[in-house]
Amino acid sequence: MAAGPGSEGPGLEVSWVQGFSNKNLAFVNNQTLCYPCGNYILFLDIQTRKTRAVQCQSGQVGAFAANANSQVVAFSDRQLNPLIHIYAFPELRKVAELKGDAQLDYTLLALSFKGPYLASYSSIPEFVLSVWNWQENILLCSESQPGLTGASLSFNPMNWQQLCFVAESSVTIWCIERSKDEHLLTRHPVELPDEHGAISPHEDLFFPLFRNDDPYYGPDLPISAIAGLEGEEAETFVPRNCIKTSVHPTAHCWTAASEIYMGCREGYVLAIDTEEYSVSVLQQKAPPEYMQKVGDVVSYIRSRVQKKKGYKPSNGEKTVLLAMAFCNEGLYAAGHEGILTFYHIKDLEYETKICANISQPISSLIFSPDYTSLLLVTDQGTVYSYRPAHSGEAVKLLDTSSSCFLAADFLTPGNNYCVSVTIAGEVQVWSLEDGTFLSKLNLGTEATSMACCPSSNSVAVGTQRGQICFLDVTKAEAPRVVHRTFVSKLPVLSLHYDQSGQFLIARATEGHIFILDARPSKLFQVLGYIVLADEVLHLSVISDFKNDLVEVMVLLHVAEVQKARLEIFRLSSAMITDNDKYVNEQGMFNASDLKKKQYDLDLPLSSAVRLKDKIVYGYCSCAPFICKYHLSAENKLEFSSEKKIPSKQFGSGLLCSSPNSQWLAAAAKDGVLFIYNSSTLDILAQKHCHSYQGGGIRSTVFSLDGNFILVNGENDCALVCLKWKEIKETEVEEAALYWKSLRDILNKSTSDENSVLKSMAEWNFDPESTSKSLSVTEEDGDITDTDGMTWLGQKIQKVMREETQRFANQKEELQMGIRKLRETIQQMLHENEQVPDIEKLEHWEFNLDLEEQEQVQAVAEEDVARARREMEMETLSYCYLQDLIKYECWDDMCVKGRAVKCFHMDCEVWNYPLKERSKEEMETLKKVLQLKQTETADLQAQKKNLDSETALSEEGEKAARKVTDGGASFCLNGSLSSQYGGDTSLLYHQCDLHTKEQKLNQTILLKDVIYKVKTAFNEEFDMVVQQKEQEIARVKERNLKIQEILEQLDLQVELWEPVLTDDEMPERALTVQDSEIKAEKYMTQEEKEQAEMQAKLERERRLAATDDERLRALDDMMGGVLEIRREDILKMDIPPPVFVSRPEDLWTEEEKKIFEEYEKKVKELNEEKEDYRQFLRNEWNKIEASIKETTQNFDEIVCKLSEKKLKSQMVIYQEELKIINLIYALLLDEELDTREAGLHKFLMKKKKEKVKGARKILSAKHGVEACTGPYKEALHEEKNLEHDFMKHFAHIPGNLFEELLQLYKHRPETPNTETLLDTANPYVKGSPENYEDAVSRLMKAMDELDSPEHMPSGLDQSMWQHFCLARRNKMENEELVKWKALALSEMQACLRRRTDENDKMKSELENTFQELTWLKEEKMKLQQNLIVQFLLKQGQVELESTQIPEYSDAVLIDRSVVEELNCTLAAQGEKKITAMVEFKDFSKGIIQLEWEHKKMKMQIQDLKEKARDIVILPISKDCQLFLTVHNYETHIAQHLAGMEQSLGVMDKLHKKNVKNHQKKVRELKKCICLKEQENYELSLQLKEMLVSVSERMHIFEAADTRDISEEITRQRYQEILKQKYLRNLIREQEKQLAILQSEIESWNPRTLNII
Repeated sequence: MAAGPGSEGPGLEVSWVQGFSNKNLAFVNNQTLCYPCGNYILFLDIQTRKTRAVQCQSGQVGAFAANANSQVVAFSDRQLNPLIHIYAFPELRKVAELKGDAQLDYTLLALSFKGPYLASYSSIPEFVLSVWNWQENILLCSESQPGLTGASLSFNPMNWQQLCFVAESSVTIWCIERSKDEHLLTRHPVELPDEHGAISPHEDLFFPLFRNDDPYYGPDLPISAIAGLEGEEAETFVPRNCIKTSVHPTAHCWTAASEIYMGCREGYVLAIDTEEYSVSVLQQKAPPEYMQKVGDVVSYIRSRVQKKKGYKPSNGEKTVLLAMAFCNEGLYAAGHEGILTFYHIKDLEYETKICANISQPISSLIFSPDYTSLLLVTDQGTVYSYRPAHSGEAVKLLDTSSSCFLAADFLTPGNNYCVSVTIAGEVQVWSLEDGTFLSKLNLGTEATSMACCPSSNSVAVGTQRGQICFLDVTKAEAPRVVHRTFVSKLPVLSLHYDQSGQFLIARATEGHIFILDARPSKLFQVLGYIVLADEVLHLSVISDFKNDLVEVMVLLHVAEVQKARLEIFRLSSAMITDNDKYVNEQGMFNASDLKKKQYDLDLPLSSAVRLKDKIVYGYCSCAPFICKYHLSAENKLEFSSEKKIPSKQFGSGLLCSSPNSQWLAAAAKDGVLFIYNSSTLDILAQKHCHSYQGGGIRSTVFSLDGNFILVNGENDCALVCLKWKEIKETEVEEAALYWKSLRDILNKSTSDENSVLKSMAEWNFDPESTSKSLSVTEEDGDITDTDGMTWLGQKIQKVMREETQRFANQKEELQMGIRKLRETIQQMLHENEQVPDIEKLEHWEFNLDLEEQEQVQAVAEEDVARARREMEMETLSYCYLQDLIKYECWDDMCVKGRAVKCFHMDCEVWNYPLKERSKEEMETLKKVLQLKQTETADLQAQKKNLDSETALSEEGEKAARKVTDGGASFCLNGSLSSQYGGDTSLLYHQCDLHTKEQKLNQTILLKDVIYKVKTAFNEEFDMVVQQKEQEIARVKERNLKIQEILEQLDLQVELWEPVLTDDEMPERALTVQDSEIKAEKYMTQEEKEQAEMQAKLERERRLAATDDERLRALDDMMGGVLEIRREDILKMDIPPPVFVSRPEDLWTEEEKKIFEEYEKKVKELNEEKEDYRQFLRNEWNKIEASIKETTQNFDEIVCKLSEKKLKSQMVIYQEELKIINLIYALLLDEELDTREAGLHKFLMKKKKEKVKGARKILSAKHGVEACTGPYKEALHEEKNLEHDFMKHFAHIPGNLFEELLQLYKHRPETPNTETLLDTANPYVKGSPENYEDAVSRLMKAMDELDSPEHMPSGLDQSMWQHFCLARRNKMENEELVKWKALALSEMQACLRRRTDENDKMKSELENTFQELTWLKEEKMKLQQNLIVQFLLKQGQVELESTQIPEYSDAVLIDRSVVEELNCTLAAQGEKKITAMVEFKDFSKGIIQLEWEHKKMKMQIQDLKEKARDIVILPISKDCQLFLTVHNYETHIAQHLAGMEQSLGVMDKLHKKNVKNHQKKVRELKKCICLKEQENYELSLQLKEMLVSVSERMHIFEAADTRDISEEITRQRYQEILKQKYLRNLIREQEKQLAILQSEIESWNPRTLNII
């Protein structure tokens, strides 16, 4: 291995390595286990317990695998571009080094059961599975699995050409195919069942099996196209609702039948068929009823036991198998329960049997190579051995720990044993010579530090709970806890002994440092403690034997200045003998006695050590430097480093000095240990014993004699013991001399303390309790129970108890005085309540402790201020949320949402809230409008350039459009938005939306139409709102008049006065009225005074307004008015005469008259009052009627507005439906484009694969051809050997020849059966691995047949030898033919598989091409087959028949197209008529000449056609009509009606003709008479002419001219037929030309561009 930055130096070598990893264990032979640990591979002999190690020189070991058959170990390093190293056992010699393409790390390695094959799997970024031939250092093949993290990898033990790759939730079977020297990896994924154990078939989402094409929603596309994915993402995309959570494999193993058994996290046991790549879920066979009851009892007992031990009961859940191992008898499996279970599997059912229970979670099961023992590895690091043949209990084989090492130290005298402790609290004792594990002690709590005492064989261990446990290790094989001190509740971070072994310095958190007596004879007494202000980073202890002093240097981290500080204090032996003199009552050392010194350094340090000559070395934390300081006696503000030595390490570092201070060790996060000369800082040695991946080095310690160094890692669970390999003899002598001198000093004290330590009783440790401390005995004999209390708490309690006893009398006097003072104050308070209010004192004036009162008030004010701040912040958050909502829903709206309601009906209408359109939207709309105007102008210009025929069609089209426009049809527009304020003139026609741009522009225009409809409605809505406000004002005015009338009538009637609601005035919600606040308003003193002042001023103003002399005089004289009005008649009253108060008997006559006049006036006044009251009532009724009438009229207006709102909403929905259809069409178009792009990428990928496949086929064919020749040669050679045998031994007598021939054909039995019987390994198979192995086995078997015992009697010895040689050659040749045939068949199978793959690839390509063609057709259909929205009238649709017409093949075209086509047809018809007239005139003469002949031919032809029709079509025309016409009855009725009409017309015509004929008959009768006379005359002439004719006939027959006239007639007939054929041809061509011209004229220029 190449040396790198961490390569080892020449001075150090590894003495031994210890540690344990429970993840990767394997047998390398029957007696040796191997496993990775940090930077090493450890080989453990399970009988002798000896360990050997192989170091990975480049860092931590990565992936790991071992093979017991070939006794090799493979592992990878974790450097950049990692390597795979192959070592042979027991030589531990590197046999191969493999370098692949991995950049960062290998995660999995696997070695084949037989053969030199290795499989590796790399991590990110490659994720490549590779197969190697490690003997020849050849990479056979590799395949990538992007993004898939592997969990386990294994070869099929029966066939190295099969691999099982297991990920978190997937399983893949990889097959290795060979074709001559080429190897190929083929992937076969296994479909795992879901979490419920159900197996569902695989569904291909990229090429779905079923497609449902909907004419409205378009084609059914894959989900990946809908998601917009292309390429690899589209092929592997699975929607969330389709993702089925599969089972999660936890363990697997191969069977002898090449099947795989697999355990899952869900508790299922699976069986995988590696030939069909299918999965079956194994079911447990139902046990008998009595066994089931027993099982229930056992499970109940087990759950109770687990509950007592602290484990959670399983609650009936299935057992999760974490480990599996297969043997001939069946399957062994285990899991978290710690139970080893045997599974007897038959078909798809299994029976279980519990073999062992170790009550610890089992992580792996490993069979030894001879299958005699099964190892059970637990999570805690314990290894048990179980022998299946004996069926006994599991025996503990190893009792190590899987936890990381925390610290290690040498046990006094430092050359025999060492002690280590793990984070979990396990203390181990090791032999220093060879690292043999001697003993272990579990403390049951988490450890934080450890140190060994130089003056005794005791070990101190600090815990997380603040305890220090002291162990007796005088017997290395049996350590025990003898004492425990609970110093504080703070974790003990580090422990340090001085070299004399007197003091134990314990560093805790928060700057606490405790000083303990390190001697067992003093029961490890706590002497005191020190508290430092800053964070303590490191401690260094130096012993001065001459002055009997111990100096402690503490490295502090000053957070304020980010620099380091050193504090040095001294400890003397007097502090042990007279401890009370140096500590205060609370146990803290006096600062003056410690003689503290403080030094501020210039750099931040992570570690520092002090040497005896006041030299301090520090490891800089901000840069890789080792700084040297000289602590002089001068008082400096800051000490600067004298020297900075660059370090080759990185990360925070740790320094450690040797006991004699001549060596300095530096360790850091990179895991490299450097040894420096402490005086010159020259590098003496370096060793890469740990790695950066494992967290680097945690601690380092030198042995007292300097020969050994213990180094333990941070997280790699490795403890490394180093020793010197090359060192100067002077340095060794110095270290040995120092060790001897120190041993001489400590010899006596060590023996004494060890004897005391042995006599100490073992501490009864209870891990459940957090703390138990020893009772403290005071000098006066008082014993106090201090269980559960720390030493610091005991000191504080003791101080409090002493103070209580010392000041008991003073406390009683104070309590009596306070009691009297309380009574006096209570009496004063009672007297204060009895005095008047003006003399009363406030309660706070009776408070004697004003300072406490002020403090309480200050605390209360702080609470109030804090509560006020919290409330203010909460209010502020609500205000912010209010402003946010107000801005979104109110301020940002240009038209606020509001309602208008009826006065008398429950009807309300809301307007459309509108946001102001943004600048970008307006610019987009403007561009679209300009584009539409440009397109319209371009279309008009194109129409002007058409020919005259197109002009005629345009005239027809205009006429048709005038008719349609006159009807005001909105059918084709699809909405009524033009009637409600929307401008639809700029919209595209629905039948013209073919392109994507047109659809996008149409969407923008439709949104503008919707906005205009809403705006138009809002304008009308605002008018109605304004009208309602006016109506409310009118009602208020009329109510004022009614109120005046009611006041005059002196009536109390509640008037109806309408108001606007909150929905009609939503701005009210934004302001809070005072009436809405239920709570009383809080007012400050200034606000109260201001309010009182304003109220006073208001009262004065009112008094000044009422105190008016003129108004008072007017009221007194004329009732407050200058003239009497009609309204005041009700207020008028006639005063009675003065004498009314006297009796009537005393009235005079004059007084009686006056009284009568008074009564008369009163009566007249009352009548006037009643008339006026009636007038007022009538006026009141009129006003109320007018109010009701106007409000009802307004309600009608609101109802009409509501109807319009409903219709406007309908129009908006119509336009929004158009937008939705357009958006859906755009979305569908985009999905089709995405699908097409995805298919193109898939096609390119498959084409590349096809090219690769073609190369593979070609290579396989060449291999087959190359192998066929040698195979045929071997066959020919076999025949030649047999022929030579017959020829060579032909002279031998017949009986001997027959016997030799039988022996020649006899084949020995290979020792396969013996091998299978000798071993219990299920994977051992009899077939050899290669040709050489087979030949060697065969030759060994032939040795027995070649012995002279089998020689026939009478045969010569030389002839027998010659026969044996010939038979060996023949059998060797047969074996060669057999192996060549196997190789040829394997290559042919590979070729056949490649051919099948190529055929499958071709079919996939063809299917892809077909789908691409289908996609293009669908895109064309979607561009032409538009979704058009029609506006149809509501009503009943009547059909003539119940059958609904089928419109699936219908084509929707514009009406103008039909009209243009009709105009074109009319023009072409006129042309055709003109041509026909001309043709008629031209052919009129010909027709007249050939009429007679043609008539006869046509009759003949007609008769022939009728005969043929009768033969071919025996069905009548009526039957044909009945079969072809849909509505036959309607057709017959129409035909009968037509015939009746024609019959009527013919009857009239017949009567007319009869009259004409009768007239003609009369005329003809007259003519007959004349003709009879003429005929008589002609008959006479006829007789004469007959005579002449007969004479001429005789002459004609004599001349014979008939043949000549027939030939002339035939020629003329042929010419007539030819002319007829030409005329028919001209007619058909004219028809075709007319059709083509009409089609060309119907196509517009846009259609031509598309074509």
